[in-house]
Amino acid sequence: MRLKIHVDLDYETEGLHAALLAIEAAELPDQHVVKSALDIEDPVSVVRVPADEGLGVRDWVQVRDRLTATYSAEVEIDRPVVDLPSLAQVPVHELPGEVVKFLMPSRYCQSDMFEDFVSSEFGTLTGGALVAVMRDWIEAKIEYVRGTSDEKTTVVDTFVKRQGICRDYAHLMTTFARAAQIPARCVSVYAPDVEPPDFHAVAEVYLEGGWRLVDATGMAAPDTIVRIGAGADAANIPFLILYGPNELKDQKVSVKR
Repeated sequence: MRLKIHVDLDYETEGLHAALLAIEAAELPDQHVVKSALDIEDPVSVVRVPADEGLGVRDWVQVRDRLTATYSAEVEIDRPVVDLPSLAQVPVHELPGEVVKFLMPSRYCQSDMFEDFVSSEFGTLTGGALVAVMRDWIEAKIEYVRGTSDEKTTVVDTFVKRQGICRDYAHLMTTFARAAQIPARCVSVYAPDVEPPDFHAVAEVYLEGGWRLVDATGMAAPDTIVRIGAGADAANIPFLILYGPNELKDQKVSVKR
């Protein structure tokens, strides 16, 4: 599947400020960036740096008074559809060193607080079968409501309110998996069926020796997703951090087949 991605960003700032931009599709074995272009209007400086987990890149940008950026890309996805419930869980003592940290609680995903709930709610299931049931529980129990979440909202808040946006669904999926001793992380992505069109966040779980995409909102199938970046939770995968006073003027995201 080939996706066409287009992003327009326009932020007003006051004076000279730095921004960290993470909107470029990552080049990976299961997704190939056929062509791409990132245009930043009148930057003072631009420096490309690797992103976390060796997945994708970020751009340090200095701007004066305004950040205006346009990103366009075509990405070919070659990701086989897997039967999630059939995937086996990797015993913790066999996990690769670089994966172990994704068992741990993080800023927004306090998984240690959910161990009893996951055990009692989902019984003796393991591996992909457990992940599939947890995904379905989240999709059924949480209401997608824009404006109900901000940068202070943790998985505990979402669990109590039963409302949130994509990052909150990803946090719940990540938290439940970690509470069941399955490594999990959050991923910033593009996907064509997200409504309303925007940057999207999903979870990845580590099963049978690989990372598997899981979207608990139900809006993005794994074989339609383009990864941007990955990290422990939303604190590690923002599409933009602007250091200093700023005001959003315009933001558009389009992802089409």
